[in-house]
Amino acid sequence: MPILDIAIIGGGPAGLTAGMYAARSRLEVTLFERLAPGGQVLTTEWVENYPGFPQGVSGPELMDAMRSQAESFGLSIQRREVLELELAGGIKRIHTAKETIDARTVILCTGAQPRKLGVEGERRFTGKGVSYCATCDGPFFEDLPIVVVGGGDMAVEESLYLTKFGSAVSLVHRRDQLRATRLLQERLMANSKVKVVWDSVVEAIEGSDLVEGVKLRNCKSGKESRLEANGVFVFVGTVPVTGLLGGQLELDEGGFIVTDRQLATSLPGVFAAGDVTSKPLRQIATAVGEGAAAEFSAEKYLSWA
Repeated sequence: MPILDIAIIGGGPAGLTAGMYAARSRLEVTLFERLAPGGQVLTTEWVENYPGFPQGVSGPELMDAMRSQAESFGLSIQRREVLELELAGGIKRIHTAKETIDARTVILCTGAQPRKLGVEGERRFTGKGVSYCATCDGPFFEDLPIVVVGGGDMAVEESLYLTKFGSAVSLVHRRDQLRATRLLQERLMANSKVKVVWDSVVEAIEGSDLVEGVKLRNCKSGKESRLEANGVFVFVGTVPVTGLLGGQLELDEGGFIVTDRQLATSLPGVFAAGDVTSKPLRQIATAVGEGAAAEFSAEKYLSWA
């Protein structure tokens, strides 16, 4: 493979947008994605806040359209896992299981993954009642009680989705008010199948072979209680996928990549976009904008180098 102008790591909305812009500019560009292009949006049943879709659109449909559009301009998407990156110097090196690829610039769009609760029983019951994806696993809990943990948009959206399957959905939140947008809160409160358990945290996930319940602790009174559940869905934020970096770039206190306004990182020729970056808002719309901006900055860098 010739030296790439741009190597893009990650195939979510940011990566696909960056790839589309680079391919339209007739640059030598390859996008590396270890799974199917689309990122976490592939696990989102319905997207209603992305511009241009007044009735909403399914996550998989939206990402398939983005992939198809990028490929129509000639973007090469390689289904390969990147095992190691060498980002210093004028030529960057991307190591996969099969080969090493050289590139003049790199755009990191590796995204983020669900944050774990870190409580007793969580690891043991993952795949046996504990899940981080409602669209993936919701149908397994037909007519069974479900607990959702979290208080943001994702937790509320997925709680509403899970009412299609569960006999009842209990949303456990550590505070006395939700962080989700007001519209989602209104929908949640209007749904009779959802009960919000305020000021509470999960202390343990219990069961024998499968999940049977959760142990809760009230944050204000300290009182402990048990809630029956066969499914526990966790939506308490995300952690960045930055294990590949090996300390090569500046990160913030949460482990997200620090960039400037041009999406440049602390190393020349390395840019980042999407959920892996340090920023206040992580949405499909922001990822798309950052993907375009990162590619523009990479293209300018190439013209100066």
